[in-house]
Amino acid sequence: MSTPKSATPPPGKASPKPPRTKRLLERARVVSAVRSFFDARGFLEVETPLMVPSPGLDLHLDAFEANADGPSRYLITSPEYQMKRLLADGHPRIYQVARCFRRGEKGSRHNPEFTMLEWYRGFAGVNDVMVDTEELVASLTGGRVVLEGRWVDTRAPFARITVCEAFARFAGLPESETLRIAEHDEDRYFKLLVDVIEPELAALDHAIFLTDYPASQASLARRKPGDPRVAERFELYVAGVELCNGFGELTDAVEQRERLNHDQTQRRARGLPVYPIDEKFLEALSRGIPPSGGNALGLDRLVALVCGTTNIATVMAFTVDDL
Repeated sequence: MSTPKSATPPPGKASPKPPRTKRLLERARVVSAVRSFFDARGFLEVETPLMVPSPGLDLHLDAFEANADGPSRYLITSPEYQMKRLLADGHPRIYQVARCFRRGEKGSRHNPEFTMLEWYRGFAGVNDVMVDTEELVASLTGGRVVLEGRWVDTRAPFARITVCEAFARFAGLPESETLRIAEHDEDRYFKLLVDVIEPELAALDHAIFLTDYPASQASLARRKPGDPRVAERFELYVAGVELCNGFGELTDAVEQRERLNHDQTQRRARGLPVYPIDEKFLEALSRGIPPSGGNALGLDRLVALVCGTTNIATVMAFTVDDL
């Protein structure tokens, strides 16, 4: 088959190479290494639908509604519900490299369409998933990231600090006040987290887990045994980049329904879209899933750090602004 004339470069001139080519090759290498990491540890790679009946009820996430025949469907903000149904079906170690979609997210670390690495360990807990996380990040980064001449240590194990410890150390708030603010003054809680705590974590020369979130910020995490004031939830920060959101998973269907009902009420009160409750997800919890830990990690952000940047646009073929 002959080459179209339009595809033939002028004599003596090479075809211009897109500026992202080198980092797209690195991205492909990282994604391949991610799969090898989980395959070697006995995880099953799965694929779940992108269009679902409920995208979740997190107060801080908004979904895209998808036009489809029949009942309303939404593009996933995370594959969490369907992956937990697979846990209930007897698949104890699963992972997925999934395309996810969130309205209103745009910036150097956000894009409305992005790639999530999500995995779950049945018959395991939050600490097991934290070990997975630090071993994965350490292996992909070679034990360090370098950003504009600044070195950040990513050798395992990573440092850990609880939310209450961080608010005490960096904002001067006692534990009781931090828990009170998180429950009764969420706007102030997030302002302190973003304006005070996260910059302090960003200044560290090593990776760090922020753990034991106030129970009011539990999301789909279970309360911590022995201290129900906090939840088994963690986030990993590297050079100021929040890489993931992990849980010791809530497996109690009754408590989960109560939380979802509460979230619907809160979304309605704030004038946000109110998405339906996923009854098949709750039915799976009722049938029973094993004690589990899970994590959702922003793969674009991790690839960017491997490449020495915090701007995810440089490791994506196209952002929303390129279309």
